[in-house]
Amino acid sequence: MTVKHNATPETSVPELPEVETVRSGLAPAMEGRVIERAEVRRAGLRWPFPAGLAERLAGARVERLRRRSKYILVDLDSAETMLIHLGMSGRMTVSGLVAPYVPGVFHHGHPAAQKHDHVVLHMDGDIRITFNDPRRFGALDLAATAGIDAHPLLRNLGPEPLGNGFSAQHLQAALRGRKGPIKSLLLDQRIVAGLGNIYVCEALHRTGIHPGRAGGRIGTARLEDLCATIRTVLSEAIEAGGSSLRDYRQADGELGYFQHNFRVYDRESAPCPSPDCTGVIRRIVQSGRSSYYCPQCQR
Repeated sequence: MTVKHNATPETSVPELPEVETVRSGLAPAMEGRVIERAEVRRAGLRWPFPAGLAERLAGARVERLRRRSKYILVDLDSAETMLIHLGMSGRMTVSGLVAPYVPGVFHHGHPAAQKHDHVVLHMDGDIRITFNDPRRFGALDLAATAGIDAHPLLRNLGPEPLGNGFSAQHLQAALRGRKGPIKSLLLDQRIVAGLGNIYVCEALHRTGIHPGRAGGRIGTARLEDLCATIRTVLSEAIEAGGSSLRDYRQADGELGYFQHNFRVYDRESAPCPSPDCTGVIRRIVQSGRSSYYCPQCQR
């Protein structure tokens, strides 16, 4: 596929916890099951769909679902992998599988087709997976599994923040000599994959690091604290089902609820929640993105 990068206005895009929550919700309905039929209702979303998408998906068995950064990867027994990005407003929802997911127990009702249901996967057992995307900034591609790491959307990604490759040593090497603000650098997917605006703001507040501090001027001890805190924030968000601000829904249609635990994100002019802190949350714009922080306890 040909990837062109276009500037888009600031909005809430699903970040790592939301994508991981969707992946885990889809897995019981897809892994080990055959795609009996694929309905492809338009030529593409942000980019054109690959040629013969419906025909290539039909009859393939799903071997596993995994996540890389903000992408869902669906490995098929046809030696191809379906790569999915939710964009700004995309949703992947399941129908035909009773919730909570009980193996072998299904219901046979499906919701009526919606205007923005662009791809529908009919799985065996009368289960449907629907990709709905009103703004059409999502993406779906199909490529050889053996070379998926070299896909244009994946090949330049940094380590996963919940994986072994992410550490204070990695950050220190990546940030050495960098004068740019730590907030912007953490959003660079080449440095660390999957981090987004919400969780970087939250992690920087918990570690007391000002979002405007130069990345190359943060010491090893603070980077160790930052790495550990990023892992904690992401894990808490996944446990909460992600954050629902505008369009995001889990695979069963439910909202995430980590937004109720925000300390600074989207809380401009609110009092800082840190104990004994009398500061007030401020908002600044960095690289076109809103950064929320406490000027009193973040240095």
